[in-house]
Amino acid sequence: MIKAKVVGAGGYGGVGIVELLLRHPEAKLTCLVAATETGMPMSKLYPHLQGFCDMTILTPDDPAAQEPADVVFFSTPDGVGMVQARAELERGARVIDYSGDFRFNTIEDYAEYARRLGREPVHKSPDLLVKSLYGLPELRRADYTPGTRLVGNPGCFAVSCLLGLAPALEQGLVDLESLICDCKTGVSGAGKKASPLHHYPARYDNMNAYRLTGHQHVMEVERELERVAGRPIRVTFTAQVVPLCRGILSCLYGTLAPGITPAAVQEAYREYHRSNGFVRLCGRDSGVGTLHVRGSNFCNLIVDVDERTRRLRVVSHIDNLMKGQAGNALQNMNILFGLPENTGLNGPGQYP
Repeated sequence: MIKAKVVGAGGYGGVGIVELLLRHPEAKLTCLVAATETGMPMSKLYPHLQGFCDMTILTPDDPAAQEPADVVFFSTPDGVGMVQARAELERGARVIDYSGDFRFNTIEDYAEYARRLGREPVHKSPDLLVKSLYGLPELRRADYTPGTRLVGNPGCFAVSCLLGLAPALEQGLVDLESLICDCKTGVSGAGKKASPLHHYPARYDNMNAYRLTGHQHVMEVERELERVAGRPIRVTFTAQVVPLCRGILSCLYGTLAPGITPAAVQEAYREYHRSNGFVRLCGRDSGVGTLHVRGSNFCNLIVDVDERTRRLRVVSHIDNLMKGQAGNALQNMNILFGLPENTGLNGPGQYP
């Protein structure tokens, strides 16, 4: 059994990975750690877990929280993993961090990411950056090795955009100067912490764009697309929050390259995602929406060509708390421990 510890257990990402680990046939949840709500049973904080996870949430300095685990999930804000991950690695654990602390391999890239968040640009464990792997299996599967021990889980917007655009760039389907990512997310993407901007009266019946000066996930999108395309990439990215609990819908656009046909587009996407079991390709008349991935690790892509304007149009749907967070993290754990990627994840989600 894989012994799993969750740091930051009290947040949405924490409870998400707890729910998944409880159903995982090869994992055992051994420790829950958080900076707040400590001393409280997990099932008191989240009553739906009563009888399933009644473990007490420990403080980080509790001796029991220092016990070794095989895998440690850091479901924590930026700045926590870079300080605490080293100790877990030294105890022999593999570490999967939800934040941006380990999504980048250079101090320069991390500094630019941190500046976009208004954070201190100096990484506190710069030597670990070169050891980390960007954990989006559908793009980086070949980079996982038996020695991979530190994974930076990708940002939710980045997941939705990369799964939708990577096939087009790999096959040269679009003009690389024409890429647009128009993305809408549910309010849970802002996390559990209370904020006037996410108070019910501010969110109900309201939609707005935000971080137009530069969203932090754009860095991941452009870097990974550059790896696929083999040249610098810039995208026009607009993030919007909508009155929805969970889910991301990203409408992705690019002008078709000369000579590219709709049939060639469909074939390119089928070939690229043939081995990606969590990506489902849907027709323009399928009627799918965010509801049809809720609670699942799937990404549903509508791949379409507007022949009138010769523009590729891909509509990407994920659950931001699953494929955009905890589900993808568990997929990473499966790979690190040599398990099939869909172990504990191969379910249809929830409807309605």
